[in-house]
Amino acid sequence: MAGKERDITLRFLAEPADVNFGGKVHGGAVMKWIDLAAYACAAAWSGKYCITAYAGGIRFVKPILVGNIVEISAKVIYTGRTSMHLGIDVKAGDPKNSERHLTTHCIVIMVAVDDAGQPTEVPEWVPVTEADKMMRDSAIKLMEMRKKIGAEMEAHLSHIVP
Repeated sequence: MAGKERDITLRFLAEPADVNFGGKVHGGAVMKWIDLAAYACAAAWSGKYCITAYAGGIRFVKPILVGNIVEISAKVIYTGRTSMHLGIDVKAGDPKNSERHLTTHCIVIMVAVDDAGQPTEVPEWVPVTEADKMMRDSAIKLMEMRKKIGAEMEAHLSHIVP
């Protein structure tokens, strides 16, 4: 049933195939994992197929090592009419102990679509706790900032693109 799950955590081991030239897990692999967790969370919340509309504010805080257990947590922090804003945290650590450290954080916006690929409505998420209200307010503030940046970019491009 839609609206049943607001958050999800994926867990797995970082493999040698995920390594970059520096010997750490490749940022592109982390971004793929983020997208997978975002999809799983958005689909669970909406009960519909979802597509990625935006991924931003990606902060790579600390590297992930091969053999680390990786936990990617996605949580609905705001819903629009057809979109869901998700807060994503990536944590990793040695699987031999329970300590995990934050390695990456970002916001992903997913849009629910129908069988024709058109945006379709999602259940509203209403924050209850103060922490949830702060996350919702932060998502709204970031959305307003993205709109301003988009308008600035359009204005700039209109001057250089014929």
